Amino acid sequence: IYDYLRLLFARAGTPRCPEHGEPLEARTVSQMVDQIMALPEGSKLILLAPIVAERKGEHHKLLTELNAQGFIRARIDGEIHELDQPPELALHKKHTIEAVVDRFKVRADVGLRLAESLETALKLSGGLAQVAWMDDSTQKELIFSANFACPVCGYSLPELEPRLFSFNNPVGACATCDGLGVEQFFDPARVIAHPELSLAGGAVRGWDRRNAYYFQLIRSLAKHYGFDPEVPWQTLPEEITDIILYGSGGEQISFTYFNERGGRSSRSHPFEGIVRNMERRYRDTESNAVREELSRYISTQACPACQGTRLNTAARHVFIDEHTLPQLTALPIGNALELFRALDLPGKRGKIAAKVVKEITQRLEFLVNVGLDYLTLERSAETLSGGEAQRIRLASQIGAGLVGVMYVLDEPSIGLHQRDNQRLLNTLLYLRDLGNTVIVVEHDEEAIRSADFVLDIGPGAGVHGGTIVAQGVASEIERVAASLTGQYLSGRQRIAIPQRTPFDDNSGRLSLFGASGNNLKNVDLHLPVGLFSCITGVSGSGKSTLINDTLYPLAATALNAANRTAAAHRAVEGLEHFDKVVDIDQSPIGRTPRSNPATYTGLF
Repeated sequence: IYDYLRLLFARAGTPRCPEHGEPLEARTVSQMVDQIMALPEGSKLILLAPIVAERKGEHHKLLTELNAQGFIRARIDGEIHELDQPPELALHKKHTIEAVVDRFKVRADVGLRLAESLETALKLSGGLAQVAWMDDSTQKELIFSANFACPVCGYSLPELEPRLFSFNNPVGACATCDGLGVEQFFDPARVIAHPELSLAGGAVRGWDRRNAYYFQLIRSLAKHYGFDPEVPWQTLPEEITDIILYGSGGEQISFTYFNERGGRSSRSHPFEGIVRNMERRYRDTESNAVREELSRYISTQACPACQGTRLNTAARHVFIDEHTLPQLTALPIGNALELFRALDLPGKRGKIAAKVVKEITQRLEFLVNVGLDYLTLERSAETLSGGEAQRIRLASQIGAGLVGVMYVLDEPSIGLHQRDNQRLLNTLLYLRDLGNTVIVVEHDEEAIRSADFVLDIGPGAGVHGGTIVAQGVASEIERVAASLTGQYLSGRQRIAIPQRTPFDDNSGRLSLFGASGNNLKNVDLHLPVGLFSCITGVSGSGKSTLINDTLYPLAATALNAANRTAAAHRAVEGLEHFDKVVDIDQSPIGRTPRSNPATYTGLF
């Protein structure tokens, strides 16, 4: 879908100026002439064709070619030079070169000449022209574009291309994060592991009184700024903690150093800061052990330049119906489908976009039909569950529209709420109706009853299985006495509800307060300790965010000394009831995910 979105924005998007919000419009020569002629009569102007913008090199060949083409002057780094005697340019310095196309006064009879000069400038520069005042450098220069340009500031873009909207392409990727959307930083919350302790007592690991070298720096710093390193970190003023973490800037501080023989020396220099010290050591070290130790204090946050969208400024300011590409990909798929169904672009843009919008709408419908309407298109693939990833692949196969294919699916209903089960089954039946064969390994009753043919293998597991017990439609399976599946389908066997252990308030609670990651709305969670608790809800309701992204990272950090970042929350209580936490997910630790419970319980 993202490739179709890139194509849509490249062919039907409206670029806008990032600073002024004005639509970027291609200007005709006559429009440029009209704007120049509207300037005060008698204004002395110079028409320039931008050739080189902030590029290193001597550019001798370029200047020679301009002279050979008949151009007499050029503005080089802001100064006008004769091209028959061009200046020597430094090879390793960036230069800006603009050819002087014409010099004129604004008069009523200059329009035709100006139009011809503008055409020359546009041809020479590839679509740009610049007008400067000859006798008043304080006047703002005019920038014209035959491509796209802001009428206020002259911000311009070349023709829109799909690669501009790709974070995997240098043309479209954010230059700050290289298209990753995130940046790593030394997190003060991790550096200050124990804010209730003093600097001397271990608020920052490695900077307490047990480390003589670093603590002597803290002592000198405390003497200079007048704070006590023996008081809890959380009681220190903010301006002091900022200096300790990020340094004293240019302020000189007298530090006392002790050598191994007990000698003392003094030197004055700025304080680097604990965080800056870690950044430097992490950057300069060649030791994997040091890098691994320092990585404990690193967190990840959205790139401040692109706000996590991974795209550069130009790509983030192209609009389709008042929506940018990052805004569309941040919508849940169900909401995006509603938007594209209602999308009606005017004129030429509407005709160009029609086929692309149709393809996007169809693919969004496929994802909704397999129960993934709650996902966003920007969702990272590694955050998807196994069932979600399988249903996405299923939707892509439907979009391909192939015929005569055999599809094999392993428990496609896994992780899917019963509310969405019928939509998944309808999708599988649609694949069948296209002319394909669909084979699923499944335990779900609705799937078994919807199948045209059921094969029941058993009667038991392991050495007790391996034979075909029954085959046919579900009603035929029900009549086979040896089929355990048939016994449950017919109601002869039922799943007995186990006797529940009564909840005892004295056994303790695990409480999570103010969970607000993703779509969670300030949730308070209270779980009884020592009982079997089940977290349920429709797909996308926030179960994984609450447990896997919030509660588990908090427990792993507190109990296992792990380096985990929890989703937004206010507080957690009750972790003292536990010795450690084990996360048993669907990723295989052996040959099959089904070995996970056996391994962790010590069954083997």
